[in-house]
Amino acid sequence: MKALHIHTKPILLLCLAGTLLSCSRASNPDIERGTSYYFQDGHPEIRVSALGYLNLEDQPIISITTDIVHGSLIFREVEGVNTSEITLEIRIIGVEGTTYTDNYRTEFTITNEQEGYVTTQDVMKFEREMEVPPGNYEVVVSVIDQTSGNETIRTVNTYIPDPGDDIINLTSVQLLSKDNDGQNPRFLPVTTYDVPASMDSLRFLVQVTNNRSEDPLVVDARLLQFESDTSAARFMSSNNYSPSTMPYRGINYSNSEEVDISRRVLEQAGVVMIEYNFPLPERGNYRFEVNAASDNAEDLFKARDFSIKSENYPAIQTPRELAEPLAYLMSEDEYEQILSIQEPEQLKEAIDRFWLSNVQSTSRARQVISLYYERVEEANKQFSNFKEGWKTDPGMIYILFGPPWYVERRMNFMLWAYSYDRTDSRYNFTFERPKMRNEFFPFDNYLLNRSQQYFNQQYQQVQLWRTGAILDTNL
Repeated sequence: MKALHIHTKPILLLCLAGTLLSCSRASNPDIERGTSYYFQDGHPEIRVSALGYLNLEDQPIISITTDIVHGSLIFREVEGVNTSEITLEIRIIGVEGTTYTDNYRTEFTITNEQEGYVTTQDVMKFEREMEVPPGNYEVVVSVIDQTSGNETIRTVNTYIPDPGDDIINLTSVQLLSKDNDGQNPRFLPVTTYDVPASMDSLRFLVQVTNNRSEDPLVVDARLLQFESDTSAARFMSSNNYSPSTMPYRGINYSNSEEVDISRRVLEQAGVVMIEYNFPLPERGNYRFEVNAASDNAEDLFKARDFSIKSENYPAIQTPRELAEPLAYLMSEDEYEQILSIQEPEQLKEAIDRFWLSNVQSTSRARQVISLYYERVEEANKQFSNFKEGWKTDPGMIYILFGPPWYVERRMNFMLWAYSYDRTDSRYNFTFERPKMRNEFFPFDNYLLNRSQQYFNQQYQQVQLWRTGAILDTNL
């Protein structure tokens, strides 16, 4: 079965419509997590990272990487070639006492001749280095699709130490990944919290500045894996999660396992870029942390959190990626049986049989399949946290019922309504967030308030999908 990448019309649930700025999120200045996903139909989808460091001449530099998702752009055929005209602008704004500002603007054309270019999740990486004075900066990146005139803006922050200061400094940790596909594989910056499992290896870069020759600097680094929930959402009519369970807690930062540790002692003064390389770890949530300490200075700490997700995350391409989200349409026996198939071609054939044996119309089955995996990819982008977005409770409801007609938030509660009648419990779903999002818990972990009364509702909705009747409803 062919991979499905559908140009979608989602509503923004985590970043409310009305602004194209990046989601405001609680951030710990010592722990970098990358930018969140952000997309709106017809608008460029971009992800940004910015790293401040000193080059070989001790010149302060901000290295900026912008990922532009092909499937979010509008392409036109020009002389037989599919093209999209893009304007990209970078604004460097000094903050917290830094007064320097700078702008960079460019226009370029993206061409794409591959099949499925309109919906592909492939990205074009745009990299730019800009010289600036030492200090704290806000980096604002905007991309305008010239065909539609729509603009997306993302904002990140970075800091560059002054090489003349008589103190030790530690830059933010930069995460890079290498994919061995292609003719010239190389390490490229990771702009998000999520790393697809298709990557071959990881590299972490951190720069240490020590201008005290008489004061050796000890740099300790650790790669930690955190205990976290990786399960798909429980059925709507099941019992609510107990506070002692991992789905309720989400991720447990107090319970970690050391994957790797290292120590380096820098005995000479100067600026040193330290590189750490690792093979890609198994799926899960991780932190790479660096501590720099000396006898006569305050200890410094920096970290980069990340998660290893499915092979092509957030896209759905491989048979395994197509099979796993069927958890919401299959019985437990059906699901266990299909996931037990290890050979990719046999698994793909089993997925085809599942859809065709239920929908019983090839053309109609294609439409249902497109809609289902369209929503899976949308869920991955809108609800991704410590696990894949489709596995979250909002992800499950979004896949089965589509975008809610109305969303209401208050404190830790969120209401999704699929009816104008707020008293109709069949089409109103309430989610509760056990823990507020903050700098130490940077995720929205909304859990559905489950009830036995949802049994018939979920059964009916699953049948709409399995028979193809979902195409004739407005949910």
